[in-house]
Amino acid sequence: MIPPPPRPRCAGASDSKGSAMLDIRTFDQRQGGNVLYKALAHPLAAEAVARLYARLAASGPVAVFDPEGIAAALFVMHPDPPTLAGIYVQDVREVGAERAGHIASPLTALAEARAGSVLTAAFDAARIHARIAELIPRGAEVASLDEARLPESMLTVPRRYLDRLNFATNHVFFRDADGLSTRLVTANYWSGYGSAAVRLWLRLFDADGAVLATWEQAVAADPAGIAIDSREVRRRFGLPEFTGQLFLHAIGAAGHDVVKYALNTYASDNGPSLSCTHDANAWPADRYAGLPAPDPGERVVVWVQNSHAVPIPAGGIALDRMGAEQPVGLARAVPPYATVALDVAELLPEVHWPAQIEIRAGRHVVRPRYEVIRGERTHIAHVNVERADLEPDPGIAALPPLLGRGYLLPFPVLPRERFRTVVLPTPMATTQRNLPLRLDVFDPDGAKVGTHFLGCLARDHAMAVDVDEILPRGALAEGGHAELAYDFRDGGEADGWMHALIRYEERQFGHTAETSFGSHIFNTLMTYKDEPQSYGGPPPGLSTRLFLKLGDRRRRGFSALIYPASLPWHARSDTRLLLHDGDGRAIAEEALSIACSGSAMVWPHEVFGAAKLAEAGATGYVLVRDATCRLFGYHGLMDEAGGFSLDHMFGF
Repeated sequence: MIPPPPRPRCAGASDSKGSAMLDIRTFDQRQGGNVLYKALAHPLAAEAVARLYARLAASGPVAVFDPEGIAAALFVMHPDPPTLAGIYVQDVREVGAERAGHIASPLTALAEARAGSVLTAAFDAARIHARIAELIPRGAEVASLDEARLPESMLTVPRRYLDRLNFATNHVFFRDADGLSTRLVTANYWSGYGSAAVRLWLRLFDADGAVLATWEQAVAADPAGIAIDSREVRRRFGLPEFTGQLFLHAIGAAGHDVVKYALNTYASDNGPSLSCTHDANAWPADRYAGLPAPDPGERVVVWVQNSHAVPIPAGGIALDRMGAEQPVGLARAVPPYATVALDVAELLPEVHWPAQIEIRAGRHVVRPRYEVIRGERTHIAHVNVERADLEPDPGIAALPPLLGRGYLLPFPVLPRERFRTVVLPTPMATTQRNLPLRLDVFDPDGAKVGTHFLGCLARDHAMAVDVDEILPRGALAEGGHAELAYDFRDGGEADGWMHALIRYEERQFGHTAETSFGSHIFNTLMTYKDEPQSYGGPPPGLSTRLFLKLGDRRRRGFSALIYPASLPWHARSDTRLLLHDGDGRAIAEEALSIACSGSAMVWPHEVFGAAKLAEAGATGYVLVRDATCRLFGYHGLMDEAGGFSLDHMFGF
């Protein structure tokens, strides 16, 4: 265990400081993603708004009618509008309020506006214009945000523009440079929710934010596999090396309005680097956490990728040692859609592992990737959203026995003869002043082989726990898993948003991989708030549907499946491994039984054999299905040169 410096028991955090923030709501836990944000942030919308601004500017000052409170978000996402003649509102409570630098006037005063045009800040505005026709100043042109709509051919629900399914989008860190390539893999999970046809609209930006390519990709109607490889994209469009971002828009989606994927980064020059990350999370946040400070001999680089058409100002991105409340801003601006490599040591040269770093992102970027560079090896991982809407929940410390151990954060302990497993608890809400935690370790058969009380960790703690130091020699030689749980023996607070970063190191070659995730209540029939969570519908979530990618000629795919249980549930799982080919057809099925509180390593090449994997093809995958319990899984690839990747699986 790497010990922390002395801290007072359950120390708290000081008041926060912020960086320049993009003032628009993107996501909250109660209402989910803000569809308006996605509509205004779409790259095609950015181009259309620029054309709209230019046309309206030619006719003189613009009066803005803002019936739905959209104007402020519009001018944040797309600043520098034409000269405004005023802002006009319909709600009497809004009259006199400041809107976009103007004092809002009543709609009834619109007729007296000295304006060459009237812009209605709304979509689907034809009916609105019919109502206000008599108030339009004589000779004034009438416009609306309908001019910034996506083409009808890109709408899943044409009758209602601000429908969430019209904006099933996401961002991808995409690179093909310096001997490293990226490959996105997923499946057409929308077909399981009734989608008749899906296609992807894609736009690739380079490091400067310039558009390198725009194209569409058809997706088979069945739950077909999907792959987008940076090397193939380069060949297709004749591109030079690039490091940038890929914007994805799934048209025809059903059920889910987020594009979920796994992203492999691999050495295209046959080098030793290999890594895997989860999807990027589609909504920018104020802060992100779980960024490790560099160990001696390492560089940690945050890939700052501007998600919008508006520049990130100097100071708009900042780094802070967790709990220090002394953020240091990036002194340079980041152009629209640009990608900047920010070396952590540039802003925080004195901060080292196992300290951790908070990213003040100001809602400018979706969940960033970071890269750890050690010698000739590099690996990519992601940070997580740090929530600002949580308060400590006294009910968690008083959970009844009906919920057993309550919230758990399960993660694999890879075979100890080959791998070292280290866990670093990470505060993931601005109000988390302390983390009262215990680590329980289980063998594959579900027997507890170790437990370790971490203490009531301060927000600014710097303690990483090496599983080697809390287990007897020889235990878990073939692997197992561990679970973080709340433990209030020394007091402390909890909110259910428990997170940790887990670092794995291959002992012979020194390759590392990192993953991070949060806690849930698992496999209890009784519920607490929204736990145990379900893939769809209300709790309790007592079923599994996980995506497991396959390997390739050089790398073998694997999964560490865990059956966590807050309270003893079914003695063994009734798990099915369904091998699908690239067209989405299930071509083989095998049963798997995992002990309650146990785990299993799954190697598709061992389960199905080489012939079946060849039949599945390059875009084939395994669906992990269980209707009796909720499993949690991690997946990755391994090669013969000590390279491996690992991140949590996604479900649908």
